[in-house]
Amino acid sequence: MEHAEYDKMDAVEDRMWWYRAMHAHALRALDGLPADAAILDAGCGTGGFLLKLRRAFPAAHLAGLEYFPEAARRAANKARAQVTSGTINALPFPDRRFDAVVSLDVLCHRAVEPAEALAELHRVLKPGGRLLLNLPAHEWLRSAHDIRVHTARRFDRRGAAALLGQAGFEAVEARHWNSLLLPLMLVQRKVLARKDDAASDVQEFPPWLDAALHAATRVEARLISAGLRFPAGGSLLATATRP
Repeated sequence: MEHAEYDKMDAVEDRMWWYRAMHAHALRALDGLPADAAILDAGCGTGGFLLKLRRAFPAAHLAGLEYFPEAARRAANKARAQVTSGTINALPFPDRRFDAVVSLDVLCHRAVEPAEALAELHRVLKPGGRLLLNLPAHEWLRSAHDIRVHTARRFDRRGAAALLGQAGFEAVEARHWNSLLLPLMLVQRKVLARKDDAASDVQEFPPWLDAALHAATRVEARLISAGLRFPAGGSLLATATRP
């Protein structure tokens, strides 16, 4: 990403409604892991989710990987975890090292080769290990935000599931979230910030607006937990298992 986007992420990822919602979805998807699990956050940015993992799994063996060295340093300090600077296309970890690997909005980036990255994620997982991906959804949602954060590709549910299957994963499930707010997202990205030089969506929101948006994501999470599956949404959460 552009260096300024890392600064913005670092400043708001502990409280901005979208990060809070994504992190909550990801933690629910990791429910049931052993307390002392070895967990990798591949593409950990400035460490917001690593910190959530530290709090949720205090006995876990956490590791992070981040492409930008300065962001890796910030993540290590924030989460008190070992964070390595490197590429997800060639992970600097031994085979079958982790019980779970998380990669949130990373496969979409310009510097990532999805097939190579998924092969590496498969390699470092233990048999029976769990993979969790968050992916930006729907090519028709492409906007200035994607330019700012260097998103090279957005995903549909079938395509994401096919990529995971081709990489050797099983028990693949992909579902949309950020669906209730999708109409507002369309207005923001296609009307209000439609110019290519517009800022990204990562920003500090007024407290009342942030609280309202976060409340909508919590309602949506309850609906998903009750079994509802949305046909579209701003993001895809995909889970899979290494055989």
